[in-house]
Amino acid sequence: MHHVLARRSRRAVPALAGAAVIAAVLATAAPAHAATNTLVIDASGSLGPVTHVASGGLYALASNTTPDPSTLPPLHLNQLTQPAPGVQQLGNGASTPTGDALKVADSATRAGAQTTIRMPDIYPDFPYRWVSWDDWNSKVDTMVRARLAATSTTNINGWELWNEPDWTWDTAKAGAFNDGWVRTFQRVRALDTVTPIVGPSYSVYDHDRMLAFMQNAKSKGAVPDVASWHELDAGENGWKRITADVADYRAIEKSLGISPRPISINEYAAPDQVDVPSAALHYVAQFERAGVRDAERAYWFESGTLNGLLYQGKPTASYWMYQWYGDMAGRMLPVQAPNYLDGIASLDPNRKVVNAVFGGQAGDTAVRVDGLSGFGSSVQVTLRHTPGSGRETNVAAPETVSTQTLPVTNGSVTVPVSSNSDYQGAYQAVITPAAGPTTTWQQTYEAENATVVNAQRLTSGTASNGGYVGRIDGAGDARSDSFVDFLVTVPQSRSYTMTIKYANGGAGTSTQALASNGSAYRTVSYPATGAWGNPTGSVQTTLQLTAGPNVIRLAKGAPNAPATTGYAELDAITLQ
Repeated sequence: MHHVLARRSRRAVPALAGAAVIAAVLATAAPAHAATNTLVIDASGSLGPVTHVASGGLYALASNTTPDPSTLPPLHLNQLTQPAPGVQQLGNGASTPTGDALKVADSATRAGAQTTIRMPDIYPDFPYRWVSWDDWNSKVDTMVRARLAATSTTNINGWELWNEPDWTWDTAKAGAFNDGWVRTFQRVRALDTVTPIVGPSYSVYDHDRMLAFMQNAKSKGAVPDVASWHELDAGENGWKRITADVADYRAIEKSLGISPRPISINEYAAPDQVDVPSAALHYVAQFERAGVRDAERAYWFESGTLNGLLYQGKPTASYWMYQWYGDMAGRMLPVQAPNYLDGIASLDPNRKVVNAVFGGQAGDTAVRVDGLSGFGSSVQVTLRHTPGSGRETNVAAPETVSTQTLPVTNGSVTVPVSSNSDYQGAYQAVITPAAGPTTTWQQTYEAENATVVNAQRLTSGTASNGGYVGRIDGAGDARSDSFVDFLVTVPQSRSYTMTIKYANGGAGTSTQALASNGSAYRTVSYPATGAWGNPTGSVQTTLQLTAGPNVIRLAKGAPNAPATTGYAELDAITLQ
C-alpha cells in the first residue's frame, strides 16, 4: 500500500490505477514470446564521465541516522533535495517533520551527496497556504540566515525558491508567479550572493510556460543558476519525453541569449514506476543520454526509506538496481536500445570492467558489447537479476544467474540473457577479461567521477580516462569553498599509500588540504608541472582508512582547513 501524501504532484496520481497499470504497459510492449531483442553497447564511445546523474532523491533522508547510513554509500547519491531549515511539513507516515537539510547534512556529506534546499516546505501544508508577502519575506530571511550560520556545512548547493508553482502558487493572494519569483530571488540574493538559485520547478515541462518564465527572469536579472522541472508522467510517455523536453529548454536558452544552465530534474517517475526496477531504469537511461546534471527519485513513500528503496529498513529489489548503477566508474557508454529493452553501461578502463544494467523487455533478450579493445580473445561475464517484486518485498541480494566465459570476435561479445526475461525486474552484466579485473578492488578513482564542489570537470587527452577536475579556486566561505570528495571503498582497516595525479601550471609549489572521514586536515604539496590541463605530476601521501566506504577530501578551502597556496588540478587518486 502506498502512503502518498497529497504534497506530491497532484497530476501523476489520477493517471494510475495501481501497480497493474505499469505491468500492463510493459506487458503490452513486451509479449512473452517476443523475438530476440539485443541491447548494443559501444565500449569505445563515451557519453561523459560517470557522475551517477539519476541516483538522487527528493527527501531521501529523514535524519542523520534514518535511513541507516550504511545503506547510502553503495548508491553513490549524487544530488538530494531536502526540506528547508525549520521544515513544518510531515513526511509520508511521519508524526513529526523530517529531513531538515541542515540537520541531515552530515549523513549526506558522508554519502558524497550535495543538497538543494526546498524553501516553501517551511509551510505546514501542501498545497502551500500563502499568508502574505511580509510573512514569506520573514520566512525567507529566517531560512537563509540559518544556512549562513551553519558555517561547517559544505553540501548545500542550491536554494529552490518554490515547488510546482504551476498549481501551488496562490496567484489570487500573491500575484503572478513570475513576479513573485523575481521578488524572492532578490530577497535571497540580498543575504546570500553565492549559493546557486534553482527553479522554476514546474510539475510538468511546458514550452510556453518555461519561455515566459525565462523571458521575465532575464529581463529582471533573475535567471536561475540551475534550471529545474519534474518528469512524473505515468506510462512510457514519462520517460520518452525527457530528451525532447531538455532539447526544447536548451532552444529557449539559446533564443534568449542565456548561457546554458545545469539542469536538475528534482522529481522523477510516477508512484507505480519508481519502484518497478525496469521502469525506473528507463528514466535513468534517458537522463544519462539527455545530459542533465542530476535527477531525484520522487517522494511517494514513507520518510526515511530512500524514496522507497528500503522497506522496514532493508533493501527492496530496486535498491540493487541502483547499487549496480552506483558501482559504475570511469565513463558512461552509448547504448542502442530496441523496443522496450533499455539500459545504461559504463567502462572502467583502469580495472577493465564493463558494467551494463538493463531491462524492460520480455522474451528472448541479449546484450552485445562492441569495441572491447584490450579485453583479450575471451571475457568473463557475470549475469545478475533483481526481480520486479514490489515495494513491500525485501530482497536480501540479487540473484546470480550465471558466470561464463564467452569469445570476443572482432572486438565484440554477445551475452544471451534469457528466453523468458523478467520485464519488470532488471539485469546486470559485468564483463571483464577472462582472468578477471586488473585489480580485485577499485584502487584508482577518477576525479571527474567524484563529488565536485565549486570546481569544474574538464577534458584532456593526457588525463587518465580523458577527464580531470580544474578551477578548484574558492576559499574562505563555506558556500564557495572548492573541493573534491572521493567516496572510496577499501577491503581492510589500515594505512594506505595514496598517489595523486595532478597538474600545476603555476610557477611554484601549490598546496591543498587533505582530510578523510572528517579527520583533521593536513597539507599536500604539488610541485609545478609546467602546464595546466596536462596532469603529468604525481605525489604520494599516506592516510588511515577503515574497511568499507570512506570519504577523502582534497580542498582549496573548507571549514577548519589550513590555508593553501596556489592552485592544482586533480586527475585521479590511486590507493595501495
